[in-house]
Amino acid sequence: MKLFQFFGIASSPLKTKLKQMKKLMMICGLLFGMVVFAQAQQGGGRQGGGMGMNPEARVKQLDEKLKLADDQKTKLSTIFTEQADAQKKLREEAQASGDRAAMREKMTKMREENDKKVNAVLTAEQQKTYKAWQEEQRAEMQKRMAERNNNN
Repeated sequence: MKLFQFFGIASSPLKTKLKQMKKLMMICGLLFGMVVFAQAQQGGGRQGGGMGMNPEARVKQLDEKLKLADDQKTKLSTIFTEQADAQKKLREEAQASGDRAAMREKMTKMREENDKKVNAVLTAEQQKTYKAWQEEQRAEMQKRMAERNNNN
């Protein structure tokens, strides 16, 4: 500032510009923080397992657990893709009608049917491992739900 005064340049417009830039930077920082926070709240890409994953990721996860053969991967990919499409359709219908209870009932029935299809593709040994893994997943989900309910 003293340099500007030395040369006789008025400092008030410069101060005004600096204040404006400071405000703009604070607003940008605030907006960036809000975007990051919103992304974190949405889960930004599910890490867990199960229904929220895309069909390819589900097949890959099962392959890691069960050591699937190539034909099993193909069949399971088809099953999971059909399931994802049907679930999307059910969600859209439920959103239009507002009947979440009916959607939940249909989803449960669909999951049971898909579980039978998956088990039909697996060997007896893979079925045992798959069932144990599913029970672990359910237990983890119940634990997360209990923690979420306790935090609210």
